[in-house]
Amino acid sequence: MKLKPLADRVVLKQNAAEEKTASGIFLTASAQEKPEVYEVVEVGPGGLVDGNEVKMIVAPGQSVLVGKYSGSKVKLDEQEYTIVRQSDILAIIE
Repeated sequence: MKLKPLADRVVLKQNAAEEKTASGIFLTASAQEKPEVYEVVEVGPGGLVDGNEVKMIVAPGQSVLVGKYSGSKVKLDEQEYTIVRQSDILAIIE
């Protein structure tokens, strides 16, 4: 199965949490903080949303920064995805 977002929605996959600190100490799974950095998997077509024209700026493969509680979580084929509106994306990481 594949997720195809509608309108100004973007499907994201969360990057893996760091397993060790900068000084080399390994962290247990419960101590690992999940980063708010995601990879863009799919992008909707944009278009007319709430009476305003929306042009999609993000593209699949880009890394983006998203607010901690943004979007809706979905699980598909044992992979967890987050679906957000493009306006919920805070920054593109280059």
